[in-house]
Amino acid sequence: MTVSVLIVDDSPTMRGLIAATLKRDPDIEVVGFAANPMEARAEIKRLNPDVITLDVEMPGMNGIEFLEKIMRLRPMPVVMVSTLTQAGAEVTLAALELGAVDAVGKPGPGTTAAEAFANLANIVKTAARSRVRTASGVAAPPSRFGADYRAAPDHILAIGASTGGVEALLTIISRFPANCPATVITQHMPATFTASFAARLNRSCPATVQEATDGALLEPGRIYLAPGGVTHLEVGGTTPRCRLMPGDTVSGHRPSVDVLFHSVARTKRPCTGVLLTGMGRDGAEGLLAIRRAGGHTIGQDEASSVVYGMPRMAFESGAVERQLPLSQIADVILELCAVRTANVGLH
Repeated sequence: MTVSVLIVDDSPTMRGLIAATLKRDPDIEVVGFAANPMEARAEIKRLNPDVITLDVEMPGMNGIEFLEKIMRLRPMPVVMVSTLTQAGAEVTLAALELGAVDAVGKPGPGTTAAEAFANLANIVKTAARSRVRTASGVAAPPSRFGADYRAAPDHILAIGASTGGVEALLTIISRFPANCPATVITQHMPATFTASFAARLNRSCPATVQEATDGALLEPGRIYLAPGGVTHLEVGGTTPRCRLMPGDTVSGHRPSVDVLFHSVARTKRPCTGVLLTGMGRDGAEGLLAIRRAGGHTIGQDEASSVVYGMPRMAFESGAVERQLPLSQIADVILELCAVRTANVGLH
């Protein structure tokens, strides 16, 4: 199936670069262009594209305002194209929360269009197959675990996610109490976005969330997000700590969920692995390693995944002990990682 794409960007140069990249893929047809939201609205009605690439910053109405209207009036797959700046990262994360499927960074100093848009065609084709979700504006129901929750001090929680992971991780982490399990996360995301995402997660829950640093101690109440781009996040040491390790891409990614999961399996400590929405197979082998090491494993189910790729591969390989909808995952995690006392609501 050929995927039709409308490119929305106020820069003629950027429209040309995006189009040239997408036209190299025989399964993609660029059907139109728009320089602003007014033009885009007309072109959407006229062309009915499968996917829109949307600039974050445009005159008249910015990409976020336009995305809100799209998701309210005519939900469809949208891929954000953002500057790789702090401001661009904040706006892009807001777009992903609103329902944009994924985001790519524009070429910046020292980065060519070929490098910046290397995976754009695959992202667009994945977006065309994704489940479009809109922000409900309704907070997730409160967790049944309250302030008296106590995580087992030696239990390690590892979570992996890709496309659709921003929404999924916010849904889960926002339900964690202050004394949540010691948690490490790998989310596929451009390097300049991970600090902003860690800060966004930190604002969403009572626990402490930050970008992982080499040597950071794993302990209850702390959640570490793998920095994007240049290293893999691993767990190691007699007293488990974060390790930021250089290396080639694994399963097509750096940081890689597989690398994180394999390292957690090697610790021989009580652990739980969770694989969320995303394209590809990163994390499937590592989740199986966690299960074989005696850890608990959870996979997000198809109905609640934006892209049922990574969880599907894990489920089909036998790596998934429990397959659950996103709305149930946080409470099951907290139950599996809790100190076994009568006051945490276990059953």
